[in-house]
Amino acid sequence: MTHTLPDARTGRPVTADDFREALAVHASGVVVITAQHAGAPVGLTATSFSSVSLDPPLVSFYVDRASTTWPRLGAADHFAVNILASDQAELATRFARKGVDRFAEPTRWRAGPLGAPLLQDVSAHLICLPYETADVGDHVLVVGLVAEARVHGAGRPLLYHQGRFGRFLAHPAS
Repeated sequence: MTHTLPDARTGRPVTADDFREALAVHASGVVVITAQHAGAPVGLTATSFSSVSLDPPLVSFYVDRASTTWPRLGAADHFAVNILASDQAELATRFARKGVDRFAEPTRWRAGPLGAPLLQDVSAHLICLPYETADVGDHVLVVGLVAEARVHGAGRPLLYHQGRFGRFLAHPAS
C-alpha cells in the first residue's frame, strides 16, 4: 500500500529526495548490530536505533528490507547492539559497506556470552533477544528485549548528520 500526501506548500507529492534532505538535518546516534548465524558473524550499521521501553527493557532499530545481511541477522536467536564511540566512524563505514568482510582486520571483536560478536572499544553493548518485528514501509522494525547491558566508557558518541559521521560537542554548563 502506497501512501502519498501532497506537500502543503506546492500540492505535489513529497519526493524521496525532499524527504531525505529534511531527515538529514536530524542527528542520530550510530550503532552496529551483530549476531552469529550458522557459525559466522554478521552485522550492519544502524542509525535508527532507539530505546522503546524500560519495563520490559526494549530497544529498536530499522533495517532496509532489501538488506542482504538482514535475512541472516533476522534468523539469529539473539543479537548485540554495539554503541559506537566518537572515534569509530571508520568502523561504522565498514559495517555499512557491501561486499567486504566486516569482521576481518582491522575490526576487533570477541564472541559475547551467548555468541554474538561484541566489537572492541565501543561505548556500550546490549545483548538482546528478538522480541518483535514488523514490516513498515520499505523497512523492517526490529524490537529487541535487552538481556544484558554493559557500559564500557561514557565518552562522546558517534553521530550521523547530513550524510556524514561526526562528534558531539556539549554546550558549556550554565
